[in-house]
Amino acid sequence: MYRKACASGMQLIRRSVPTVRCLATSSSSSSQNQEQPQQPSPALRPRANAMTDEIIRVDHAGELGADRIYAGQMAILGNGPMGKTIEHMWEQEKCHRKQFEQLIQQHRVRPTIMTPIWNVAAFALGAGTALLGEKAAMACTVAVETVIVEHYNDQLRQIMESPNPDKELLETITKFRDEEQEHHDTGIDCGAEQAPFYKAMTEVIKFGCKTAIAISKKI
Repeated sequence: MYRKACASGMQLIRRSVPTVRCLATSSSSSSQNQEQPQQPSPALRPRANAMTDEIIRVDHAGELGADRIYAGQMAILGNGPMGKTIEHMWEQEKCHRKQFEQLIQQHRVRPTIMTPIWNVAAFALGAGTALLGEKAAMACTVAVETVIVEHYNDQLRQIMESPNPDKELLETITKFRDEEQEHHDTGIDCGAEQAPFYKAMTEVIKFGCKTAIAISKKI
């Protein structure tokens, strides 16, 4: 049985970590006749070192994938009782993706060439598990977020052990890691472990996510 908080689109508790501004661009109202000034391009920074380059490229790909997974889930379950819960998590993933898109530009990092494939595959994963039911969709969320949290923890250790830690990147990944952990916990609260073939399903999805991370590091 779902918890009441799940059915009503539970309000997740935010941890007190440094704030990272979501850089979503708001569209102008149809009632306005004047065009809004264009958002200035983010200021270029010195090219990233090898470690930062890899972190930004891989995390950009991962957050794009997470965004598309929730888009797929919303396409199937958006009008149901789980719609608000999924939408809340999706909005956070959109913010994550936009932040890494800005970092890609600022540090002049080349995105992975697998981006178009991850885009389609992630949407298919989200929609496919949602078609199996709400609990299966939450099982997908738990599996994906487990890998992302572990991956972010590895990166945080890597950054902190570097000679000159990038404080902005450290704060960004810390905040996003905590929000991904909340998504994992939401999936558990919403019945993920009751999904048919939960163990097998989550292991397959975890393997796929880890493989995508490994490929994005290389190309």
